Amino acid sequence: MNFLRLRISSNSSLLARSATALIVACLVLVTNSFAVDRVTGEQFAKRSAVLAQNGMAATSQPIATQVALDVLQQGGNAVDAAIAANAVLGLVEPTGNGIGGDLYAIIWDNSTQKLYGLNASGKSPKSLTREWFIENGHTSIPPRGPLPVSVPGTVDGWFEMHSRFGKLPMADLLKPAITYANEGVPITQYIAYLWDIYVPILGKWPGFIEQMTLDGRAPKEGDVWKNPNLANTLSKIAEGGRDAFYKGEIARTIADYMQENDGFLDYEDLATHTSKWIDPVSTNYRGYDVWELPPNGQGIAALQMLNMLEMYDIKSMDRESPEFVHLFTEVKKIVFEDRAKYYADSEFNEIPVKELISKSYAKKRAKLIDFEKAGTSFDAGDPKLERGDTIYLTTADSEGNMVSLIQSNYRGMGSGMTPPGLGFILQDRGELFSLEEGHFNSYEPGKRPFHTIIPAFVTKNNKPWMSFGLMGGAMQPQGHVQILLNMIDFGLNIQEAGDAPRIHHTGSSQPTGEVMTNGGILNLESQFPYSTIRELMRRGHKVQFANGPYGGYQAIMRAPNGVYWGATESRKDGSAAGY
Repeated sequence: MNFLRLRISSNSSLLARSATALIVACLVLVTNSFAVDRVTGEQFAKRSAVLAQNGMAATSQPIATQVALDVLQQGGNAVDAAIAANAVLGLVEPTGNGIGGDLYAIIWDNSTQKLYGLNASGKSPKSLTREWFIENGHTSIPPRGPLPVSVPGTVDGWFEMHSRFGKLPMADLLKPAITYANEGVPITQYIAYLWDIYVPILGKWPGFIEQMTLDGRAPKEGDVWKNPNLANTLSKIAEGGRDAFYKGEIARTIADYMQENDGFLDYEDLATHTSKWIDPVSTNYRGYDVWELPPNGQGIAALQMLNMLEMYDIKSMDRESPEFVHLFTEVKKIVFEDRAKYYADSEFNEIPVKELISKSYAKKRAKLIDFEKAGTSFDAGDPKLERGDTIYLTTADSEGNMVSLIQSNYRGMGSGMTPPGLGFILQDRGELFSLEEGHFNSYEPGKRPFHTIIPAFVTKNNKPWMSFGLMGGAMQPQGHVQILLNMIDFGLNIQEAGDAPRIHHTGSSQPTGEVMTNGGILNLESQFPYSTIRELMRRGHKVQFANGPYGGYQAIMRAPNGVYWGATESRKDGSAAGY
């Protein structure tokens, strides 16, 4: 401690020497609490990237990561590992996902050297209409209870992935989740914190308290959580396949429960559900092809943002400077107006995806940016004129296959609707529909709602470069872009790119019909300097520090020599591991 010089003579009293020693100890503790000095890399990084040659998994829970590695070492491939890990996450992290929710994936198949996209999101009940909501006094769709429930697509998504790419039997892939559900798993601090928030909110809905609490309370950190009902449900799926969920006893239990509790989801909605294989779409950002899935998700928002940001010399800016934060925020605001207007189910609308992600459209929209003043409102563009709380995981195997998978119930634990004896909660994605007549995302029977969950993938020279994702509602496209800027423009490695302080703008217009007022709110993580905050406020930004909405990042990068680099989210319980 060079800054501290204390003289203690041999004649000093024992009390004085003890007091001085205590002061020194306290100063050391306080000093060390401010920062942890790293020998290499950025000081904000929480750890080095994880490196391995044969296989890699990065998930939001260490147990799920270990299950994925076990599957890889037993001869399974990246798809097998992703399914097994996702099943376990539904048990250990029900605050973010489960088989009552939806799933999206982007898969790199090394044998065909091609990317495949899967939309495993469910549709609204066929018996429920927009007019019903209006006639019953609703101005928006309730966030919880029976009305926002749509068909859960996850289980069908698993079987679609498995039938096309899987190697090991599905029963083997679900066995770890079944075993853990019967024998129990200890709950981590972060999950216990979230669970405690949801219990009083969701406890009013039938079945939740009985199946998703320990004697009426949330599990605490270190409590062992068992879910024998979920184990039984997964066992039926393992034995009877996807039809056991959508056409068998499970489907009838869900349908009966919903009808008994003023819901509209019925057996026919479940029995007729199918997933969609879709082509990912991309834009090139400084030599890297960034791939997202087209709407009904919001992935193309990241592509639109990248197209606009590519016009500026990002590399010359400081990551924490007011110039960069202002530019990023204004670009996000402009793109999210298009998101609010155009992103919806493509089976019900002609979505101008090609035009929205074109470079020419980006140039037109960038003209709206004022570098001295924060925009308070923007209109959506007209791309037709240019013609002419979720989990994310990623896996990779020794053959070069990679999976980018995201899965969610929405609003954390979902609707609260918990069918008897099944051990899981139904999602509430239907809340994201609009009740505005004529809106692209307006509620219609049998329609997929606008979705926030988006997996991402990056290729370079037609080879896989990185599979990654970042959880957290509207933070997701913002996070995707920040990760890529951190790596491509600012030169950070895959772990540093996730640990760097993040920007999160809220309050933009939404696909549900809300409009941006007064420019929204700019949330900055605490590492941003006050000089930056002060200048942003001078430009008209409303800056605040939010606790925790900055996403949950996982990533795997494949180096030219075949080595996998894994990274995980330091803000949560993430774990990356390989062999």
